[in-house]
Amino acid sequence: MKVFEIRGAFGLDNLVPAERPEPVPGHGQVLMKVRAVSLNYRDLLTVKGLYNPKLHLPLVPFSDGAGDVVAVGEGVTSVRTGDRIAGIFMQSWLSGELTSAAAGSALGGERGGMLAEYVVLGQDGVVPVPEHLTYEEAATLPCAGVTAWHATVLQELKPGEIVLLLGTGGVSIFALQFARLAGATVIITSSRDEKLERAKELGAADGINYRFVPEWGQLAHELSGGEGVDLVVEVGGAGTLPQSLRAVRRGGRISLIGVLTGAEGGINPRPIVMKKVRLQGIFVGSREMFESMNRAVTASGLHPVVDRVFPLGEVREALRHMEQGAHFGKICVKMDET
Repeated sequence: MKVFEIRGAFGLDNLVPAERPEPVPGHGQVLMKVRAVSLNYRDLLTVKGLYNPKLHLPLVPFSDGAGDVVAVGEGVTSVRTGDRIAGIFMQSWLSGELTSAAAGSALGGERGGMLAEYVVLGQDGVVPVPEHLTYEEAATLPCAGVTAWHATVLQELKPGEIVLLLGTGGVSIFALQFARLAGATVIITSSRDEKLERAKELGAADGINYRFVPEWGQLAHELSGGEGVDLVVEVGGAGTLPQSLRAVRRGGRISLIGVLTGAEGGINPRPIVMKKVRLQGIFVGSREMFESMNRAVTASGLHPVVDRVFPLGEVREALRHMEQGAHFGKICVKMDET
């Protein structure tokens, strides 16, 4: 079968095609034909060797994929041949709190990933996907979708609350969609006015171009009636957290997800204490969260926002497209080049 693997050394040019034997499902396992994968920033960092340079090579990367069950091993009862499924991000995090063992079961890292024609996963590590979604749309759900769901709806988001979103990547656009489903008002930031206009078409009430408004935290505070926003979905990290703390209201919440601006830099904890802010780390989510999100996606008819779909042969170009930051929503790769 065809795969793409990081071979020899890290780097985009070392993500190359290869042939591997088609895997066979064992007891409790399913064989999935991967139809589409989606890209996350973690995948870009992994290929470049910046996420975990100690990973053993060669490695098949990418955590998120959707496809069909084409064979099942003995003892499989939760899915059948022909079912449309996606793999969950952490194969061992089924419900409850995150454990060290579950954290080590993420696909595309310590475990091989989805950038392959076929993959074998445990039956507990896959979920059926909403019927109205394409394979490309379904492939966006395991990481960005579940992360956004965990960061918004599962953080006690209520109708009428105000949410601040940073940027227009996959997690932030999912968070916009979920916040609107919950009846919340959304303020969103971007460096491009055209992206802010697209976000408003999806339901954002206000947009802030942070290139022209470097103190965007203050403006978000003013746009929320002078009290501050109820929830910030923080994907930037050390470089943006001070502004997020300026934007949030007293007693508000910050869902801390990403480190797009890097992890270095001292953070003054005083605003967290003085404003009684709840700062919650978000690391994707469990199978149980995935299933609750899928119910909402199905009931609402929501469609994930796909920026662009690349053919498999252009997977390196897809990663470079992500690296340039020009995308709005999710980037996908279609595995079947025919």
